[in-house]
Amino acid sequence: MARTASFPTSSQNAPADTAGALRFAGIALTRPLIMGIVNVTPDSFFDGGRHADSDRAIEHAKRLMAEGADILDIGGESTRPGSAPTSPEDELARVLPVIQAVIADGAVVSIDTRRASVMRAAIEAGARIVNDVTALTHDPEAIGVVAATKSSVALMHMQGEPATMQKAPHYDDAPAEVAAYLGQRVAACRAAGIPDEHIAVDPGIGFGKTFVHNLQLLANLDQLRPLGVAILVGASRKGFIGGISRKEPADERLPGSLAAALAAVHRGAQIVRVHDVAATAQALTIWRAIAEHE
Repeated sequence: MARTASFPTSSQNAPADTAGALRFAGIALTRPLIMGIVNVTPDSFFDGGRHADSDRAIEHAKRLMAEGADILDIGGESTRPGSAPTSPEDELARVLPVIQAVIADGAVVSIDTRRASVMRAAIEAGARIVNDVTALTHDPEAIGVVAATKSSVALMHMQGEPATMQKAPHYDDAPAEVAAYLGQRVAACRAAGIPDEHIAVDPGIGFGKTFVHNLQLLANLDQLRPLGVAILVGASRKGFIGGISRKEPADERLPGSLAAALAAVHRGAQIVRVHDVAATAQALTIWRAIAEHE
């Protein structure tokens, strides 16, 4: 089994050497990584339309890099609850100019897509990571594209489809069922020749889950550790935060997003996917400084 992350947790105060750390996409996970979200879409749940044209999206992506994003996750199709599919042509037209621009500035790019054709084109443009909300199950060619290009992949759990996933999600034991599913997808990737250091798993907060399921998953992230790969969590600005607080809209969920990110890292996540890079970077810096003095 691969090692867990080497940055401090409640039971691990001293950083380990880089050579012994778990790795993802060529990066040693000696500290939590921040994946900054770049939605080049008109209808994403939080920032839809704010960066929908290439120039604004490029400006936003470069700002996230300056704020401390380790990875830029660039997507051209909204997967918010109730969203409709985007054509592959529209998706590519949205993301490729942004990818090309930020690659020129040295960014580590993740392409947020479920389509093999978009994956292939994004990788050719320089993307190193595929972030697939269907864990490489939507497109039968997807797993082969990742394996053949020696790219890395984030495998996310989703119950149902974006258009219907929040209508009536049900689990008998959400943490166990999500871990079992992701274990099957990790095994499929290994069988296709994708090594562990190219794989991350994501429990899919808000994707076919009630707010109770989301809390259960965040509280029990340790159930993903035996998979031996990196753990990624994306809870930023999501509806469950308002659901358990005061029904705040997405614009008012930054404090809850920071709390969820810190809780996820404390429980074993090595990567957090966020909208608010600067605020998350500051929160993680203080968290690590405190942990190192326990």
